[in-house]
Parts: sequence; C-alpha cells; structure tokens
Amino acid sequence: MVDSLATVATQVARISPELFIAWAGMILMVALSGLGSATGTVMGGSATIGAIKKNDEIFGNCMLLSALPGTQGLYGFGAFFILKAKIMVGMPLLNACAIFAAGAIVGLVCYFSAIQQAKIVSCGIDSLGQGNDVFGKTLILAVYPELYAIISFATAFLISTMLK
Repeated sequence: MVDSLATVATQVARISPELFIAWAGMILMVALSGLGSATGTVMGGSATIGAIKKNDEIFGNCMLLSALPGTQGLYGFGAFFILKAKIMVGMPLLNACAIFAAGAIVGLVCYFSAIQQAKIVSCGIDSLGQGNDVFGKTLILAVYPELYAIISFATAFLISTMLK
C-alpha cells in the first residue's frame, strides 16, 4: 500500500504545471456542463411528472422539452475531444492557459444556460399540464439560452485552432 502511494506521489510530482493547468480546465468543462445538464433535466423531468398527473396525453411533448437542457453536457463533452489533442508534454504555458480558459468558458456557460433553459421548459411544461397549447412557444423560448452554450462551444473550437 505504501509503495503504491509513493508511486502515485512520484507520478503526480512529474506533472508539469502546464499539464496541470490544461487538464484542470478540461475537468471543469466536462464536470460543470454535465452538472448543469443533469440538474436541468431533473428540473424538466420533475415538472413533467407534475404535469402528466393532470393530463397524461402531453407526456411526449413534455419529455422532449425536459430533455433540452441535456444538450449542454454534450457540448462540454464535444469540446473535450476538440481540445484534448492540443494537450501534450512540453506545451507552452500560454497554450495551457488558453485550454484552461476554454474549459472554464464552456463549463460555466453550459452550466448556467442548462439551468436557465430548465426554468423556461419547466414553466412551459407546467402550462401544458394546465391545458394550454404552449409547446411550440416554449420550444422557441428555450432556444435562447441554448444559443449561448453553442457560442461557448464555438469559442472552444476557435481557441483550439489558435493553438500549435
């Protein structure tokens, strides 16, 4: 046990600050975007359960709306694959900082946009449960926070193209 801990400690000590910074950004990106999506889909799913108690026929529409905040987690996961190819031993500190920044941008924007999108879809789902025909309007309004998640993903892509 002590030998394996010493081995791990030795390996961690060999990690350059640049690699640590870059991977910290990647972890933030995937974790925050995933947490936002998980929270957002739970909010939409909870609203769906309440709404279908009143009207079971709206389940399909409600299910679609409640799944929308899940896309932000996918943006974080997709940006991970774009940026991971840029992480390498001996990379410049500036590149590591750019990867960290891209990770923070995608993670934070996707986290908050998923939560805000979930608020919109939850209100729409509740209104559907009350018998109002607001599916299309809710879908349109839910696209607005999604736009900012897409912009953050595009920003990560653009940052990746500037790294050597």
